[in-house]
Amino acid sequence: MKHILITGASSGLGKALAIHYASKNILLSLCARDENRLESVCKQCQKLGAIVDTKIIDVADAQAMGKWITTRDKDNAIDIVIANAGISGIDGSLSSAEKIFDINMGGVINTIHPIIPHMQKRGTGQIALVSSLAGYKGLSSAPAYSASKVFVKGYGKALRGKLSSDGIKVNVICPGFVRSRITDQNDFPMPGFMEADKAARIIANGLSKNKPIIAFPWFMRLGVWFLSILPAIMAEWVIDLLPKKL
Repeated sequence: MKHILITGASSGLGKALAIHYASKNILLSLCARDENRLESVCKQCQKLGAIVDTKIIDVADAQAMGKWITTRDKDNAIDIVIANAGISGIDGSLSSAEKIFDINMGGVINTIHPIIPHMQKRGTGQIALVSSLAGYKGLSSAPAYSASKVFVKGYGKALRGKLSSDGIKVNVICPGFVRSRITDQNDFPMPGFMEADKAARIIANGLSKNKPIIAFPWFMRLGVWFLSILPAIMAEWVIDLLPKKL
């Protein structure tokens, strides 16, 4: 039985990935902070034939995450970990930035590091880190959010090289605008906007092929890549034209 662990599974991309993978001979370990939404996702996945275990937990709590992941792996070896939980801007305050970093960066570390030693012992496993197309460049329109996603992208790429000799696959996911509770709050144009179920199919296909970076949609990926290689003064001019988002 294939065991897949997904954080931030109560809505958006995490929910869509859980439902996408849900089928017979699939064990899903799902965590989130909202009990009602997570229970709803659990029932949907069970109807599709999956065995589902849920946990209400804050990914920023390193001790709780370590205990949960270790227990789940002991019960049934985890094959794929998807570190998906994340938040966007709240306001421009220091406390808001700290919360974003705690969840988007600390939460990723707390999700993947407890499982790495176990996967190393087995010589197999796959770890997916959810970054964003915003991870290609620090954006003044979303300083804390984009900075956190730059970290996730860079850290994931480095881990891929470090863990490949241990038989562990590491992939970085960089979506554009995907329907979620985050994008529901956006009041500006979102080029390439995509429904979460379609994004989940793209991600699952990329993971099955062990793609280093799974970035989409392609024209948005091309745009942020081009922005990342522009001279700083030109990039700043372009970024200043973007919608302001915390």
